[in-house]
Amino acid sequence: MSAPVVLVRRGAYHDSVTLMRVSRALSELPGVTAGMVAMATELNVSILRDMGFQAPDAGPSDLVIAVRADDPDAAAAEAERLLAAAARPAGTQEAEQPPLTTRSATARGPADLVLISTPGEYAFFEALDAVEAGLPVMIFSDGVPVEQERRLKELAEAKDVLVMGPDCGTSVIAGAGLGFANVLSPGPVGVVAASGTGAQQVTSLLDWAGAGVSHVLGVGGRDLSAEVGGLSTRRALRMLDDDPATELIVLVSKPPSPEVARSVSEPPLRTPVVRALLGAHGPAAAAAPTAADLTAPDLTAPDLTGPGDLTSAAEAVLRALGKPVPEWPCWLAEAGPRPAAKTLKGLYAGGTLSAEAALLAGTGDFVDFGDDAYTRGRAHPMIDPTLRVEALSRTVETDVVLMDVVLGHGADPDPAASLAPAIARTPATVVVALIGTRGDPQDFDRQARAFREAGASVFVSNAQAARHARSLL
Repeated sequence: MSAPVVLVRRGAYHDSVTLMRVSRALSELPGVTAGMVAMATELNVSILRDMGFQAPDAGPSDLVIAVRADDPDAAAAEAERLLAAAARPAGTQEAEQPPLTTRSATARGPADLVLISTPGEYAFFEALDAVEAGLPVMIFSDGVPVEQERRLKELAEAKDVLVMGPDCGTSVIAGAGLGFANVLSPGPVGVVAASGTGAQQVTSLLDWAGAGVSHVLGVGGRDLSAEVGGLSTRRALRMLDDDPATELIVLVSKPPSPEVARSVSEPPLRTPVVRALLGAHGPAAAAAPTAADLTAPDLTAPDLTGPGDLTSAAEAVLRALGKPVPEWPCWLAEAGPRPAAKTLKGLYAGGTLSAEAALLAGTGDFVDFGDDAYTRGRAHPMIDPTLRVEALSRTVETDVVLMDVVLGHGADPDPAASLAPAIARTPATVVVALIGTRGDPQDFDRQARAFREAGASVFVSNAQAARHARSLL
């Protein structure tokens, strides 16, 4: 008979992806009926309670191993063995101590860029080492105070380097993807992005239309806020303006400060810029945005029609390049008798995609599971589907569920494996915005087919998915 055990390891830190993998391995052990290995954040402790475990006396800096099994002690011991193995770098001998800080790593040899993915409270100091060493830095970490972000970017300006982030999920530099990155064809479009999934949507659509990308420079979701003032955006725009491979620049952002958005291209650049800036009022706006919410310079403004959204921005880029705008692919679910839909629920992994969908839908309850509140101590929902699978299980017949699934390097290698069965089980009507390219490692066509067979309607355009979901109400 299964019995529970809950162990606490004080001050033992492991990154969220490692914890997710160990949790999965633990849950798949013979005789295990439930298992979770996680940092004891408020959210994770709440999940443990929902799983039937007694809440541990632990805090966010403590590790919890919870398992219900025929032999819980043996299962917990295996979890600890897996954690120890994950903490040991492959091929590293005990005598070869890896560098423990950015400063010590840069001292060992030349570097071109520093990528930081530590808990947010430690990221500032590592990034400071990189900037002081004169190196550009990408800060994947979230939870960094805005005052520290501003200080880093002011120092970077003095050091003539670019700070990408904090909370920078996506960059592509000369074809090399960092963080979450789709496989994109090379081409003339450069992207500056204060939004990771926003950049992925725009560049994926461009790839579908045969337009390639030179670089995607992420700057962090707060860069265009009044507190940060667009410091990294200005530098990234200048860098792309000086890049001979870039003929047109797209500036992508979740709702920015209007004053900062107006000022970042001053003085004017030589390279034309299309601005894909979501409406300044954010996801709480009652009405769908207009073309004024998505601004562009004189070169592309006459061609920008319809609601201001990321798909419209991609279409404006195509027109500016002299390329035809295609019919964006979609695969509609078979219509059948259903009760009248009453409620729209957005279950999103991408914050900008969630904000865009809420703007266009004008109604509904939208949750961004990629928000800091949900990712502290656990993997991002683009990697770990657990929270969204649970949310799908709580939907009812009269719900329309709108959700994104983002493909590419760094994301779940097979999101349909867990999400498609959950979609098939839910009585709700489901609409999926599948963001990716046919070059992505997950096999776009196989993913689309799995979601379609599970009963969902599938769109490559998040904006079109949002409009379709709204039409079902």
